[in-house]
Amino acid sequence: MAEESARENPTPAVRLRPASDDDESFLQTVYGDSRSEELMRVPWSEEQRAAFVRMQFAAQQSHYREHFPNATHEVILVDGRPAGRLYVDRRDVEIRILDISMLVEFRGRGVGSLVIKNLIEEADAEGKTVSVYVENYSPSRFLFERMGFRQVADEGINLLLERPAAAPLKGSGD
Repeated sequence: MAEESARENPTPAVRLRPASDDDESFLQTVYGDSRSEELMRVPWSEEQRAAFVRMQFAAQQSHYREHFPNATHEVILVDGRPAGRLYVDRRDVEIRILDISMLVEFRGRGVGSLVIKNLIEEADAEGKTVSVYVENYSPSRFLFERMGFRQVADEGINLLLERPAAAPLKGSGD
């Protein structure tokens, strides 16, 4: 019985690859998916929503390029399929998650948790904190909190969450 369950819900193979210019349309789709619930509340046509997503995505990309020129932009792959995006700015004492978003069909499968866990492990190995801004109403806030992040700033709609660097292990004779 356990074997059947494992076949039905196998752990997905998750990996990252650098985003390229060829991924622009996919990255915009992920962005649009991340805003879909909020956009359903406005009385716009599909064309108006699509135009808004294009405009906001372009503005966001421009902002990231200007303010975080050294950030990595990666596509999250699940079983070889593009499933989301991860933008990270690695600093001297901090790893800042600029954006982690998944297509709706890939949410709730532990993919985001795995990606964040890997960033935490990287930060711990380097003695860095991990930080992320989230909207105060975002369900992702609770994911980050479960993973050890704590609120360090409240900027109205946005909260800065941070997970401190792991304490260095004390070896014998240190």
